[in-house]
Amino acid sequence: MKKLLPFLAFFLFSTALIYAQSTTKRGLKPSDVYRLQSLTDPQISPDGNWVSYTLSSVDSVKNKRNADIWMVSWDGKESIQLTHSPDGESQGRWSPDGKYFSFVSSRGGLTRGQIWLMDRRGGEAKQLTDLKKGDLTEYAWSPDGKKIALAIQSPSDTSKNKTPKPIVLDRFQFKQDVEGYLTKKPIHFYLYDIVTKKIDTLTRGNYDETNPKWSPDGSQIAFTSNRTEDPDRNENSDIWVIDAKANATMKRLTSWTGRDGSMVWSPDGKQIAYLRSTSSENYIMYDQSILCVISKDGGEPKLLSKALDRPVTAPRWSKDGNTIYAIVADDRIRYIAQFGAVDGKMAKVVTGNKSFNALERHPSGGFLTSMSEPHTPLELYALENNTPRRLTRHQEDFVSKLSLATVEGFTSKSKDGTSVSNILYRPANASKTEKLPTIFMIHGGPVAQDEFSFDMTRQMLAAAGYNVVAVNYRGSSGRGLDFCKAIWADWGNKEVIDILGAADYVVQNGIADPEKLGIGGWSYGGILTDYTIATDTRFKAASSGAGVAMISSLYGVDQYILQYEHELGSPWKNFDKYVALSYPFLKADRIITPTQFMVGESDFNVPSVGSEQMYQAFRSLGIPTELIIYPGQFHGITNPSFQKDRFERYIAWFNKYLKK
Repeated sequence: MKKLLPFLAFFLFSTALIYAQSTTKRGLKPSDVYRLQSLTDPQISPDGNWVSYTLSSVDSVKNKRNADIWMVSWDGKESIQLTHSPDGESQGRWSPDGKYFSFVSSRGGLTRGQIWLMDRRGGEAKQLTDLKKGDLTEYAWSPDGKKIALAIQSPSDTSKNKTPKPIVLDRFQFKQDVEGYLTKKPIHFYLYDIVTKKIDTLTRGNYDETNPKWSPDGSQIAFTSNRTEDPDRNENSDIWVIDAKANATMKRLTSWTGRDGSMVWSPDGKQIAYLRSTSSENYIMYDQSILCVISKDGGEPKLLSKALDRPVTAPRWSKDGNTIYAIVADDRIRYIAQFGAVDGKMAKVVTGNKSFNALERHPSGGFLTSMSEPHTPLELYALENNTPRRLTRHQEDFVSKLSLATVEGFTSKSKDGTSVSNILYRPANASKTEKLPTIFMIHGGPVAQDEFSFDMTRQMLAAAGYNVVAVNYRGSSGRGLDFCKAIWADWGNKEVIDILGAADYVVQNGIADPEKLGIGGWSYGGILTDYTIATDTRFKAASSGAGVAMISSLYGVDQYILQYEHELGSPWKNFDKYVALSYPFLKADRIITPTQFMVGESDFNVPSVGSEQMYQAFRSLGIPTELIIYPGQFHGITNPSFQKDRFERYIAWFNKYLKK
């Protein structure tokens, strides 16, 4: 027995060491972009026993994302991958009787996406549609399962000539990110018969129709369309209804000159809940959606959430039709609320430092939702008795290996007295008494907000040893309409004041080393980076992604022609305003901050000219700089290796100047 004791002690020590090594967590690193998955488009089966969703994962060898359809049981105990094609699948939908499952894919070498049908009793998926022309954008099953409403975009030139035809444009807005140059290719609805495979045309004209929603009895389809004389010149989308049969006449339900959409029928089919913009102007950015209800026959709508002064999204009727559930964006969070369908009385259902997204009603009366928290990427949850119960666990392996930053909120005061809500990311295990190099990573939009949800970029920079600050400057959502509209035609003023106020706070409270401050962002975050370093010299390094320079040079070059016309006026009428808002470029000789500029080569949202002009100014002035162009990328960088590269360049650039 005595001889066994040393061996037993060694065995226990070795086991403990192996266990400790197996449970050791590490910091986030750029290559982790290959590990993070995304869940979208959850759909509940008619019997309520299953939830389907699209899971997007990265194949690091092929350097591409692939989307497959999965489903999870409502009790969360069983998870099944339904599709395995390398071509990807999307828009998974249940047939009304639950016997079939459909999805869209171009698998098998198809030149365009088609609807495929999978018999839940077994067997491989079979191609259902065989569309020869046009691109399928969305579809919806009829309640009886006999027909499918198809939204198809008119075909573009498919000539196989080696020399492509010239692109001829005659639209007011002729560019859009990802879509490219905009020719007249309207989206129309068609009725597809499941048995006969016959397709009937439902809508016509030089307009787009989107978001088809069948009435509960299957007699009508509600949809959204802007059918003004020139839809390019305004954002006046309305809700229409049409009988679900060929040659039917459509009827407009709403008359608001702003945006109407996101509609959903009441369970009895007598009413439609929908969202409308607060503004009725031709151009709408600084805005928040209002929850409304209107009769299926039209008339005056009830504005249920008008007094709330917060954006509302994802309306869904309760089972009894007495209340409407929705997601509300508030200060750094998104919570679930319910509204009385008659009086609009609101009650919060579930809230906290988290961000809810999707919302679907379960046959039992409960709901399905998706939710993210600061240390948990988006997952699906059942909402029963107003309590979330987790269904999916795709992110557990990703999170379990990582030691993530701590996340906390704080409020700063700007020099003009404005209170600003912020979020601070501290490196894992960092002491709260230690002043650290600090990076201000500014969100885009500008009408958006940083929330208590998982943020890969800020977590990545924190893992590199930085405190990271997210500032919800004026112009952000979640703080009311006046806060959002405060920057109208006054870019780079109040937002910069708010960023500098947050910087003062973290320095004065011993959070940030004042000699090691950095700033960065993408899109409007990149624009604000340029504005900030042109205003204040305290930042020792900057990274500006997809920013602008000479504002007038973007007129007709990016996709924001309506914004220029309505917010700034035409350059030939109001050129002084364009000059004033171009101060980072025109006063570049006042900037001393070393700055890297990044942009997607094919970005039509904020085109590369802005980054190129700022880079050239820096090179001419001798300010340390570099320009990174990501080939073939649009406004959002989607290529996984480029996403990894961007993180590596962020860290290398800030390390060079903030960790000397």
